[in-house]
Amino acid sequence: MSEAPWWRGAVTYQIYPRSFMDTDGDGVGDLPGIIDRLDYVASLGVDAIWISPFFRSPMADFGYDIADYREVDPLFGNNDDFDHLLAKAHSLGLKVMIDQVLSHTSVEHAWFRQSRESRDNPKADWYVWADAREDGTPPNNWLSLFGGCAWQWEPRRGQYYLHNFLTSQPDLNYHNPDVRRAVLDEVKFWLDKGVDGLRLDAINFCFHDQQLRDNPPKPEDKRVGRGFSPDNPYAFQYHYYNNTRPENIAFLEDLRALMDQYHQVAAIGEISSEDSLATTAEYTRDGRLHMGYSFELLTDDFSAAYIRSTVQNLEAQMLEGWPCWAISNHDVARVLTRWGNGDASPQLANLLSAMVCSLRGSVCVYQGEELGLTEAEVPFEALQDPYGITFWPTFKGRDGCRTPMPWNNGINAGFSVGEPWLPVPAEHRALAVSLQESEPGSALHRFRAFMAWRRTQPALRLGDIRFLDTPEPVLAFTRRHGDETVLAAFNLSAQPVELPLDGIAGATPVNGHGLAQGTFADGRLSLPGHGALYARID
Repeated sequence: MSEAPWWRGAVTYQIYPRSFMDTDGDGVGDLPGIIDRLDYVASLGVDAIWISPFFRSPMADFGYDIADYREVDPLFGNNDDFDHLLAKAHSLGLKVMIDQVLSHTSVEHAWFRQSRESRDNPKADWYVWADAREDGTPPNNWLSLFGGCAWQWEPRRGQYYLHNFLTSQPDLNYHNPDVRRAVLDEVKFWLDKGVDGLRLDAINFCFHDQQLRDNPPKPEDKRVGRGFSPDNPYAFQYHYYNNTRPENIAFLEDLRALMDQYHQVAAIGEISSEDSLATTAEYTRDGRLHMGYSFELLTDDFSAAYIRSTVQNLEAQMLEGWPCWAISNHDVARVLTRWGNGDASPQLANLLSAMVCSLRGSVCVYQGEELGLTEAEVPFEALQDPYGITFWPTFKGRDGCRTPMPWNNGINAGFSVGEPWLPVPAEHRALAVSLQESEPGSALHRFRAFMAWRRTQPALRLGDIRFLDTPEPVLAFTRRHGDETVLAAFNLSAQPVELPLDGIAGATPVNGHGLAQGTFADGRLSLPGHGALYARID
């Protein structure tokens, strides 16, 4: 296990900086707040942190609209704070990954401000510009994921520019080699600082179809996708031409060549395409990205059959690469709400964390998962997310998973002495870190116990995977590494189950993982509600 690169089988803890810890009282989390809480993160037994964007930005999309790739936004601190954060994390044995948003910038980025001024300035071709059709309408039918047309009129140039997301997030023109060189130079700045990895936001959106062909319509029964409002027209198209273009492969290889100049640096690509599993397999072939991060386990679908088929589908296609799984992040409802079906018990929270951390691959855990947080109800008047404001009330946006981290059960949950940028619900304060620290059987303590135990299990971190044929609600598979094979079985329901387990002659249960323990005897598997069995196969 020591010979594997650090990121293989690693558990990375995602920190959403606005909501983690505020030290200056403005109600928004900051880098000094992360520094203050790094000891807590290290105590969880995770391998790395991933910090969502903290770069200079007008915050139209809360940092995913970057105005300067090299500067920390004053809202979060300054570049010295980041250097301090990096040094402290490394002293605690934590790797540091940062978000890189490369497909688009903010309208306030200096590149765009120059590009929009005329059709003949040095950066005129740095963004995706197109003439109107004869009737003045946009050049094609492409849609923005955040609703409506993906083209915005710019009177200075008398042209439209492309924005796959908000109108304030213009897409860069990756067909221009100067753009590709400039973007790689921005990445190099942070690699030179010593970051250990990059989480590449929307990395399949870098290139567009140069012919600007219309996207074809999608049948009604196929209009599904992560985080879509039921009435979001984005789901009405196959997005063949505005993202996931074949030219992107060469750029990924150039990015990997840059990263290979640094020791043990890794990239996770966020991939959301028409066939995200196939794209993940393609993007993680040798010489491209180290890991692929898709949204297949960030949907509302929850069953043993769905999880099994998703992982098997990727395994069948990913012959060279390495996956990275997640069941919660800053873009989707928290997993206990999505998958709990009204059950928000700490036992289910721990079971789900253990399950995803037992799949073949690396894992991203979102802040608060270790506490068993549920999706917060944020009233319309308190919404901040432009996505939710646009599609209210059929889709309430992403604010419910972004509320501040509850450190204690005080008014503002110990997050800030000021008014938090989003309200902290009472049910989250009841699950605060300070309260769970004093309860030996809490979700937090069980999470720590599992992570500590997992570190001692090479098969779970590095082994291959083979699923067993089990009925609902049981998910079962083996992980094999070297001479060791571990059986992992999970009861996804609250009711105890017993069933025969074919193909396993004998297995010795392994304790220490902090979950409700099942048994295996005489060929029969018994699992308590939300229980698991880990066993070494004889």
